[in-house]
Amino acid sequence: MGQDLRSFLDTVQARHPDQLLRIRAPVQPVYDATALVLAAEQLATCPILSFDHVVGSEFPLVANVLATRARLALAMGVSEPALQDEYARRSRTYLPARRCEDSPLHERVAIGEAVDLRGLPILTHFEQDGGPYLSGSLVVARDPHSEVQTIGYHRMMLKGPRKLGLSLHSRRRMFEYFRRAEELGRPLEAAVVLGAHPLVSMAAISYPPMEVDKFEVAGGLFGEPLEVVRCRTIDLLVPRWAEIVIEGRILNGVREREGPFGEFTGYASSRGTENVFEVTALLHREGAIYQDVNPGLSVEHCFFLAFPREVLIADLLRRTIPNLRAVRVPTVSGCGSFHCYISMKKTIEGQPRQAILTALGADHYIKHVIVVDEDIDVANEQEVLWAVATRVQADRDVFMIPETMGTLLDPTSPRAMTCKMGIDATRPLGDFPPRLTLPRDALERARALLNGSLAPSNA
Repeated sequence: MGQDLRSFLDTVQARHPDQLLRIRAPVQPVYDATALVLAAEQLATCPILSFDHVVGSEFPLVANVLATRARLALAMGVSEPALQDEYARRSRTYLPARRCEDSPLHERVAIGEAVDLRGLPILTHFEQDGGPYLSGSLVVARDPHSEVQTIGYHRMMLKGPRKLGLSLHSRRRMFEYFRRAEELGRPLEAAVVLGAHPLVSMAAISYPPMEVDKFEVAGGLFGEPLEVVRCRTIDLLVPRWAEIVIEGRILNGVREREGPFGEFTGYASSRGTENVFEVTALLHREGAIYQDVNPGLSVEHCFFLAFPREVLIADLLRRTIPNLRAVRVPTVSGCGSFHCYISMKKTIEGQPRQAILTALGADHYIKHVIVVDEDIDVANEQEVLWAVATRVQADRDVFMIPETMGTLLDPTSPRAMTCKMGIDATRPLGDFPPRLTLPRDALERARALLNGSLAPSNA
């Protein structure tokens, strides 16, 4: 498997053809493509959708690429159960990028006034959206104080042939890089990558130390240096095997209204940093594939938010909680961001609260943490809520931390300040009723009978 999106799609087609659904009929870019993806994610395989023809564009489009653990595991070449630990290990194995002089991106180059982004199949996803949005936009920029580059997802609104609205709402690296550039009185050079191998996307959602270039994280995930190439009009490096790259600058001292946009919360949001991206060049491969990440409360959007949070929180908890069992950030019910479930074998009172505080401090998006015993499957929300129903007394087991840092995209926190809550849903140590059980052999006989492999004795 190579370092490009195409090679990954070829692998999916060869190994799991039921996970790639090709749409040959023309599809409208306003609402219809989104509706198809939302319908497809309800199928058992949650397939990638490949659109041959989006009306008004010559570019094919793919969506739902990053929607399942199984596909991320395939991209990494590991089993699904091994994904979380292997991602954590590789994402700390930094390999410097390898600079190359040539790239398929050079097959089609438009600079300056020759650029017209309206030829791309940029979708209007929801009725509430303010217009067409790039939602799979991986933005690359360099720290004005160092040579460290970052790459991350940021929504971008099409405002003209060479103009995009941009929200740096995560308040992480890109926000800080722009703040530093603006403090120096200059724009921040940036490039937008559209269509990348899933491991590039997985590097983009990682949480390395600030001094680590995220392209080095990508190298660790691939097990070889990420190949990069220099942009044509700005001094940045981008993945050599990207499908499409938009070069430009995030303008300093300029703000314009941007939005609304259908966010991961399931609501339309106009909240954002209202930045403006001025385009200087458009580069793409021959027959380039445009990649969309279905926004809103979609499986792809929310899962790709949840997965890195699970890895981050599990990594931190393992340092202080000796009997951690599992961490789950629920994809849809918690928007991939706001809820966290932790299972552990409690050995002393106070451990669950310590775990809660660690998780709440790990990521400012997390609002509610529930800790359960090791007999609860955190991937099964019915079990988690059963533990809350039968093991929690609110005055004893629930606590809140008001006025902490949140996110602008939370519709309940207009000032991006939030109240965080922890719930200790573990059994008290000592005397507590045992959970109802059945012998394993009885369960096995029941399964065999229901599967038709064992006839009843009176049959």
